Amino acid sequence: MAAAGAPSSAPLSLSVCMATFNGARHLAAQVDSILAQLGPQDELVVADDGSTDRTPEILAGYGDRLRIVGTARVGGVVPNFERALAAARGDLVALSDQDDVWLDGRVALIRERLGRATLVAMNGVVVDEALKPLGRTVFQQVGVPGGFLRTLAVNRYVGCCMAFRREVLAAALPFPPGIAAHDWFIALVAERLFDVAHDERPVLLFRRHGRNASTTGARSDNGLLAKLAMRWWMLRAVAKAMRRHERRAPT
Repeated sequence: MAAAGAPSSAPLSLSVCMATFNGARHLAAQVDSILAQLGPQDELVVADDGSTDRTPEILAGYGDRLRIVGTARVGGVVPNFERALAAARGDLVALSDQDDVWLDGRVALIRERLGRATLVAMNGVVVDEALKPLGRTVFQQVGVPGGFLRTLAVNRYVGCCMAFRREVLAAALPFPPGIAAHDWFIALVAERLFDVAHDERPVLLFRRHGRNASTTGARSDNGLLAKLAMRWWMLRAVAKAMRRHERRAPT
């Protein structure tokens, strides 16, 4: 028995936050790959944006192995992820899409890297719908993330490849209205306020099937003025989060 007052050797708890919407085709494979790596102190938190396919039925079939925190339509990826993130209880938080597959060792890597950094961007193998590798990694497709100004100019952070400590979540929530992407905003907040790392080891099958909610790696159709306006809005949103973080900091 450990002596009274001795530090606990239990691992920090992990909340995996998933947003779903009409993802029945690939959902079970993703959920199974996540649950296989979670310990008793961890949780899979799912917010569903009013799916009309078999997604609710599939999620319900897992019983208390996952926690469903919303089923009403909130109208989009950003508010749906915010709903899942706001319900997270863990010391560590990871984002998850509904159609990828987590490779063995992903949770171990998250715990390893977040022992030193506050946010980690991880790599993955880009695959087609049948999980056949397409000959490139996520970092090769979008670039290696890192640096506040670089991230503001071009977002190279992919939400499903991100994990972070709870203090990042506390600084980022609630999301300011009108932000372009939740992963971009979280990354900018972390780059400005915390220690950020990236890891080249691929621990995800990043499935591309033509119906993905994100178009990661694709060229934007927005004009120059729209791009500048979006970045100005994101910069203001990060400044607001920084002021909120400073007010909460102990004096």
